[in-house]
Amino acid sequence: MADKTRTEGHTEEEVDSSNGQNVKDSTTKSLPPSQRSVPPTSQKSIPPASLIPVQPTPLTSRDKSTQRLVVVLSQACLETYKMNSGGPGGDRFALLNCDDHQGLLRKMGRDIAEARPDITHQCLLTLLDSPINKAGKLQVYIQTARGVLIEVNPSVRIPRTFKRFSGLMVQLLHKLSIRSENSKEVLLKVIKNPITDHLPTKCRKVTLSFDSKVVRVQDYVSTLDDNESICVFVGAMARGKDNFADEFVDEKIGLSDYPLSASVACSKFCHGCEDLWGIY
Repeated sequence: MADKTRTEGHTEEEVDSSNGQNVKDSTTKSLPPSQRSVPPTSQKSIPPASLIPVQPTPLTSRDKSTQRLVVVLSQACLETYKMNSGGPGGDRFALLNCDDHQGLLRKMGRDIAEARPDITHQCLLTLLDSPINKAGKLQVYIQTARGVLIEVNPSVRIPRTFKRFSGLMVQLLHKLSIRSENSKEVLLKVIKNPITDHLPTKCRKVTLSFDSKVVRVQDYVSTLDDNESICVFVGAMARGKDNFADEFVDEKIGLSDYPLSASVACSKFCHGCEDLWGIY
């Protein structure tokens, strides 16, 4: 058995009694009370690091029964224009917009307000960044002024800059679909009209009008049945009449006593549904 000699502040030697050799040689120093370790029995267990929450499976148009919010961006100004042809890279197209193509719009005799794809860009960023989308309770569609219907995958990451967004829309309108480079999942695709074929079976369809009675979104959505969804048509244009969805909607409502941009209208509807459905 080993003999132990301890001297506070000096060396501690443990000598094997059978051969006299040093087994352990170390220096120990007494610590002030403030630095002394807490006994293991009194230490609090450290909780594991928080994991990234797993996002729910996004809803698709095939699911016709789950309650959700559907937003349709109507009269979206998404139109391509051929810039040149016959070059080494082939035909080049651009997304028509009022900032870069004012001269072209004047030659065509068109109002510059007809070329505002930035409104659609703003709305998509607002919608896809919302908690209700991350919770898997939002579906977004785009109806262009030319009658093209586009389905937006809830997991798509829309470019933050308008220049990159323009390139993406040109690619979509010519190839009719955009796939993820990693998973090959379809992120954006052109689908067949009418929009009603892609909505849930039990769905209340409304559009926004400045002339209609103003309602609080949360109160209005609370009148839905438990399995009833709501689809709101939002005008994604600079100005125009609010009759763009009269053939589809059941009712027109107002959201504010003041004129709102399309992006703010989308945000108010998202927040109202989030508060009512407990999505934070």
